[in-house]
Amino acid sequence: GCCHSRPLMVAGGRVFVIPCVQQLQRIPLNTLTLSIDSPTVYTLMGVPISVTGVAQVKIQGQNQEMLAAACQQFLGKSEEQIRRIALETLEGHQRAIMGTMTVEEIYQDRKKFAQAVFRVASTDFVNMGIIIVSYTLKDVRDEEGYLKALGMTRTAQVKKDARIGEAEAQRDSGIKEANAEEQRMKARFSNDTEIAAAQRDFELKKAAYDMETQTKKAEAELAYELQAAKTKQMIKEEQMQIKVVERSQQIQVQERE
Repeated sequence: GCCHSRPLMVAGGRVFVIPCVQQLQRIPLNTLTLSIDSPTVYTLMGVPISVTGVAQVKIQGQNQEMLAAACQQFLGKSEEQIRRIALETLEGHQRAIMGTMTVEEIYQDRKKFAQAVFRVASTDFVNMGIIIVSYTLKDVRDEEGYLKALGMTRTAQVKKDARIGEAEAQRDSGIKEANAEEQRMKARFSNDTEIAAAQRDFELKKAAYDMETQTKKAEAELAYELQAAKTKQMIKEEQMQIKVVERSQQIQVQERE
């Protein structure tokens, strides 16, 4: 334009335009939401599936080089035309990534798929002056029942794993119970053994004590009997002595008479 060596680009601001000398053109900088549908695309293993992705894109107005590239690509085009170009570009990259991955990878690791599409598409979009704000995989579907079968297989595997886990848990529980019972029986046997040993020691000590008591008793009884016999003998001897004395006195009396 007049007074400028190159067109003046103003992002989100105002500029003075000289009528009939300068020309004003606008390019939308607002964020565009794209729903990218890729029907019946053959994946890496030849299984056809359909996916739907959602992306947020916008022309980069803060970077002069990217804004210049966007102006070269889209100046004079409507927002709908820009939307269609961006949509077709992203849809092509989405299809390309689908062809490099298996159904299982796409279905089970959506983040990996989304990152692959984002990374590959970003280069082309930067060259057009557009940035991809975000991209997510919204839906994965097929008409052949492959995903349903995959889900059933996974469900069956989960149920199988659950049964195995339950059986292993019951086995571990049984082992723990058996070990606990074994330890309990060992403790009980040890306790019973200690009780029996204590009982035996008690009986032996009691028997020794009883024997000692009976021996002492017998000795005491024998000593008593011996002493009684001695006492009786002494009494008899004394009685005999009295009789001798009495007889002696009787004789003396008779002699006097």
